[in-house]
Amino acid sequence: MSKAMRGKSASNRLAPEKEPAPHVKTLKDLIAAEHACRRCPLYRDATQVVPGEGPGHATMMMVGEQPGDQEDIAGHPFVGPAGRMLDRAIVEAGIDRGRVFVTNAVKPFKFEPRGKRRLHKRPNAYEIERCRWWLDLERAIVKPSLIVALGATAARSLYGRTVTINKLRGTLQTLEDGARVLVTMHPSSLLRSRDDADRRAKYRDFVADLELAARILESR
Repeated sequence: MSKAMRGKSASNRLAPEKEPAPHVKTLKDLIAAEHACRRCPLYRDATQVVPGEGPGHATMMMVGEQPGDQEDIAGHPFVGPAGRMLDRAIVEAGIDRGRVFVTNAVKPFKFEPRGKRRLHKRPNAYEIERCRWWLDLERAIVKPSLIVALGATAARSLYGRTVTINKLRGTLQTLEDGARVLVTMHPSSLLRSRDDADRRAKYRDFVADLELAARILESR
């Protein structure tokens, strides 16, 4: 292959990184654009893209990692075991669920086949970055007063870099664009705990984080 052709091939590979984000102003248009997305290979194996859901002008946005197996099939975020735990914690924290927009940093389900099962596989940095503009567009349309980042992948997408959850947890942070963010764990991490006492303690801490989020909204 000639030097010119190699240069052209490299340029083609880089081109999608420089493409402008879709010009959308409503959640309905955003959902249509997300379903047409081919920016990373994850769409090939996922059943469908799972867009965020909630009020168009929600005061709080909760950002998770990616859809799970049940979300991928249903086409709705947080409808599996982690979602049910999140709903329970939201109620216990005194947050009005009707004011919350829930979404994920990565919209398609990434998994590893294991027999008839599909096991969750964490998105990598490239996949998070390729999906990031969908989260940015959701934020621009909804304009939440507070964003709750559920876990490391959500925080990575919002900050644009890897962050340590324990260092940020429990403190109100402000992004470069002025958005206010509170970082906590992802509810799925509670489900992975095999020790009942440990799981209960972590759940209480999780609810306490959401209670803090509620107080922040009330004081704005």
